[in-house]
Amino acid sequence: MPTASPDENPMQSWRDERRDEALAAFDARIPALYRDEIDLNPLVAEWADCGPGAPVSLFLWGPLGVGKTHSAWQATRRWVGRQFAGTYRGTPRVQTWRSTALFDALRPDDSGGTPKRLMKALQTASLLYIDDVAAARVSPTGWTQERLYEIFDERYINRLPVLITSDVQPNQISHIVGERVTSRSAEIFRGGVVHLGGADRRKAVAA
Repeated sequence: MPTASPDENPMQSWRDERRDEALAAFDARIPALYRDEIDLNPLVAEWADCGPGAPVSLFLWGPLGVGKTHSAWQATRRWVGRQFAGTYRGTPRVQTWRSTALFDALRPDDSGGTPKRLMKALQTASLLYIDDVAAARVSPTGWTQERLYEIFDERYINRLPVLITSDVQPNQISHIVGERVTSRSAEIFRGGVVHLGGADRRKAVAA
């Protein structure tokens, strides 16, 4: 068994091993289309690096096809790696959801409620990433919007980060998530709204 050199910090080596394991596990969750590393917008990279003064949460918006989802997956991966620097607080738990799947999961079950384990996971995860929040063609029910508010409010009061991608600005999602979540979002994403512009990359590839 190899031994640490005299100059090697055993605790740092242990953290590095945990980090590598966490990143490998997260890599397995990234959809194949978004696994390639890309150059991140500087503000997105700053959020992922958790630097001093960086916002707790991030709302990434822009037109279709500019790379919001790809940026979000790679920023989340980078965020996971940064959690092992400094004071180690355990392996981060990341919840990743496409909005339409999340809204379906939050609907009342046969017992007339939302599964408590799911709600707890969404409220307490180290990071909650919701992709394409305005994708729903039909607005969620009032029940689902109330559950969303419970999730957002709990994360807000405990300063737990949220990452959202959208093709519209935060103040334009009330018809999807409800007025209460939209109002809370103004505080959650204060200083953390980033616009990605440019042409639709999918059309460029198809041309």
